[in-house]
Amino acid sequence: MGKIVNATYMSLDGDISNMEDWHFEYFGDEEIKAAQDQLAEADALVMGRETYDGFFPAWSSRAGADDFSDRMNSMKKYVVSSTLTDPEWTNTTVIGDDVAGEIRRIKQDNNLLQYGFGDVSRLMVTEGLLDEFRVWLHPVLSGKATPDQRLYRDMPQQKFTVTDVDRHASGIVILTYTVA
Repeated sequence: MGKIVNATYMSLDGDISNMEDWHFEYFGDEEIKAAQDQLAEADALVMGRETYDGFFPAWSSRAGADDFSDRMNSMKKYVVSSTLTDPEWTNTTVIGDDVAGEIRRIKQDNNLLQYGFGDVSRLMVTEGLLDEFRVWLHPVLSGKATPDQRLYRDMPQQKFTVTDVDRHASGIVILTYTVA
């Protein structure tokens, strides 16, 4: 049985959406290594449509640029969407029906990585599919996130146990939790 890891980049005030304003100045060699290690643990990516729409043009345009980009582009990807029918990104499969059941089936033989925290993440938490939650906490207050751009959403309570704290010189702290 594989596991599902969610990796969410977040500012101190809970912003998970406006990374272009606060993320990149904290992302140096140490963070690149941590991101590479995290991606190397995964057999495939799982994402919602919004993440797909952001990742596809960003990563496909970097094909051949470096090992990380090449891994992102070549690995298997699963996109949860009721509207995407013919994905252009290499090795992408759309999950449109029985989302929890399909993710459960894929998880049987794969370690899955998901970036960001949205509807698919909440579904995986609710369905007991998420195994590990990694918050890449950045030492900055975004100051501009709207309520729908923050981690918080109404959902059933889920408790976690901290399993690792990885402090970086940049100020980023990667907090790793498993479902309690």
